[in-house]
Amino acid sequence: MINIKRQYIVTDNDRKIGVVLDIEAFEKIEELLEDCGLALSMEEVEEEETHSLNGAQRCYAQMKKR
Repeated sequence: MINIKRQYIVTDNDRKIGVVLDIEAFEKIEELLEDCGLALSMEEVEEEETHSLNGAQRCYAQMKKR
């Protein structure tokens, strides 16, 4: 787990309403979320039909003609 240094933005009543992260922490979180989303997308299509290279090229060529 990564150690995330953060600063909170609070109201006059000390209620937390926001957070400030350094850019490195934000970019790491963003990268982890993108990786997770990619993994989920890959799982969704895992059972779908696959094409050979030639079959994929034929499908692509037909798509371009439309």
